[in-house]
Amino acid sequence: MKAFVFPGQGAQAVGMGKALAEAYPAARAVFEEVDEALGERLSALVWEGDIETLTLTENAQPALMATSIAALRALQAEGVQVTDAAFVAGHSLGEYSALCAAGALSLADTARLLRLRGRAMQEAVPVGVGAMAALLGLDFAAATAIAAEAAQGEVCTAANDNDPAQVVVSGHRSAVERAVELAKARGARRAVLLPVSAPFHSALMAPTAEAMEAALAGVTIAAPAVPVVSNVRAEAVSDPATIRALLVAQVTGSVRWRESVAWMAAQGVTAFWEIGAGKALSGMIRRIAPESTQRAIGTPEDVREAVAA
Repeated sequence: MKAFVFPGQGAQAVGMGKALAEAYPAARAVFEEVDEALGERLSALVWEGDIETLTLTENAQPALMATSIAALRALQAEGVQVTDAAFVAGHSLGEYSALCAAGALSLADTARLLRLRGRAMQEAVPVGVGAMAALLGLDFAAATAIAAEAAQGEVCTAANDNDPAQVVVSGHRSAVERAVELAKARGARRAVLLPVSAPFHSALMAPTAEAMEAALAGVTIAAPAVPVVSNVRAEAVSDPATIRALLVAQVTGSVRWRESVAWMAAQGVTAFWEIGAGKALSGMIRRIAPESTQRAIGTPEDVREAVAA
């Protein structure tokens, strides 16, 4: 059994998806439709812009989704279908890519939702007030205890449970800095602040959750062609009303990626195809489900190799 997984923020790179668009008309059409939905040439920024502007949350989120769906359309042009996967899943914003891939959200709606989500995340907390940090070499229980101790009346929470030895904490900058020092003292292999502009997946994102609830209320969500493994629940969901509620909860909730991958493996998934930019999820999956195979698909060559395999 296969699962298709879709990357989140941090995977962005200038030029991503360009070779796919040049090789596959269906992939180019994705970028054209996203440009039209947003009323601007996001594709020009993705292919020829500067990394600082591309990394802005409001740009990175729709750009990464477009690259993922372009890679998926290239696979489909070669005869691979979404329904060849038992499940789809995505890391944070990647969950929107997964929903779009499975037909639960239209491409235009997904692009507009992610532009709004990125903007709302940026505006929820003034720059410099929040932060995120990666704690490496500690498990989720240890990281959760450190976050609770570091909070001291502020917000500090385990935001991303990425793999057995990588947890990201999020919250007020001073609390996150305390968590970094505590983690180092508790034997973390490494504890570093991340170059992000807001404290994602923490209670500080409550204004973003309200904005997304309003936006999602006006969007059609269909039953997905393939069950979508939810970040919040770490299990498959297919009911449109449930998906809508979970996308709101996801803004402030933890990304339970380790549990999500372990759940898919427990259902019999042995191959994970990471569709879009980068290979970050493949590395995490290798550590969560070492008996599985991983394949990253972000270029025409990757597509051809996947189809041949």
